[in-house]
Amino acid sequence: MVKLNRVMLTVCLLAWAGRGLDAAATKDSPVKSPAVCMGQAWDVSWKRFYLPQTKLFYDYLSSYEPGRELAHLPTAREIARQYPNECGYGTGMEDGMISAGVMLSLIVDRYAVTNDQTLGDRAESVFQGIQLCATVHGVPGFVARGVCPEDLQSIYPNSSRDQYTHAVHGLWLYLHSPLCGSTTKLAIGEILSAIADRMTRNVTPENDYDSLRADGTPDTRGISRMWNVKGHEAARLPMIYAAAWDATGKQEYFDLYRKYLAPAVQQSFVVEEWQPTYALLQMQISLELLKSLEQDPALQRQMSEVMAVVSQRCAARALRADQAASKLDLTMTGSDWRSGEGLGSKGPYRPVWYNIRESGEAALSQLVDQGAAFPAEQQAMLTRAITRLDYDQVSSCGIFYLQAAYWKARRCGLMK
Repeated sequence: MVKLNRVMLTVCLLAWAGRGLDAAATKDSPVKSPAVCMGQAWDVSWKRFYLPQTKLFYDYLSSYEPGRELAHLPTAREIARQYPNECGYGTGMEDGMISAGVMLSLIVDRYAVTNDQTLGDRAESVFQGIQLCATVHGVPGFVARGVCPEDLQSIYPNSSRDQYTHAVHGLWLYLHSPLCGSTTKLAIGEILSAIADRMTRNVTPENDYDSLRADGTPDTRGISRMWNVKGHEAARLPMIYAAAWDATGKQEYFDLYRKYLAPAVQQSFVVEEWQPTYALLQMQISLELLKSLEQDPALQRQMSEVMAVVSQRCAARALRADQAASKLDLTMTGSDWRSGEGLGSKGPYRPVWYNIRESGEAALSQLVDQGAAFPAEQQAMLTRAITRLDYDQVSSCGIFYLQAAYWKARRCGLMK
């Protein structure tokens, strides 16, 4: 009787699954593969999130109406008043350099897989967006979060170590890609040198190790402090010096990278469980750069140990995001921050926006460390995160991270 019941249960489950597949097959569009979805995500990224006048990608969409997707972006007058805050938080132009670094990562990996020559122009456009954020304000070494599309020059004065981390990492990846020409290599060296020199000038005990705002005043939020920071942030400063040394060969940057590296690695062993997934990704890419340049086997081994622990945490984050996705309306748009919450943490849109992003961050963090050892169950969760979205109705820049994770996996020989 027990055996019969099990057989009947199996038959019922198979029939239920079959009905689900039949229902999926009878929808307006067939079930899509990750590759098809990633092609759609790529098109949407450039069509809706990117503005050619600034060559920057912005954080979220407030409308799916053509030409109105980014109508919520701050005006030059609002930015001049530092409205609604000195970082532009919630407005859709707070994470331009983070997005640029992620886009360069996915372009470099996509090219390694496909040898698509058209990606050269795309990479150059992303680079020019970073270059604009590093130069338009006339403050050497300061990297703005984004630039106002209205006047092509206004910026919020407060950046952060997160913006520097992704921008530097993306430039470093691009520097080593066949897509990067000799002229651009020199320009990358100039930007990285300027950033490193700013750190040397400003990151001092007198400034509480703050890299300072564009106007030279302290950052009161603590997000621009580059040393005497938490464990997940400790590798950021030596990573900047290492990238500058790698790009220019200047001994002073090598010496500074070596000065900070060992204590940074030791501090990296202590990271609170509650740190957000985006912080863990930034930790991983900082250590990735350092480990790839480091010649000391002991330090390399220690960095590998830290990255393995971070990967374990990110595996749990991927599961959390996967489970939460079914409870969210992933087709939502954000509101205009002037009349709604924008990307504010208390509104209903923020969990939608970040769920998509966290799925990509958690997978990418593991792939940076594990490569082809990225577990099958994690690949399955990444596949679900990619294929459950309707790319005609997705408003989160999280699709950049999903693409970066997908192309990293493909470069590692996975998800073919």
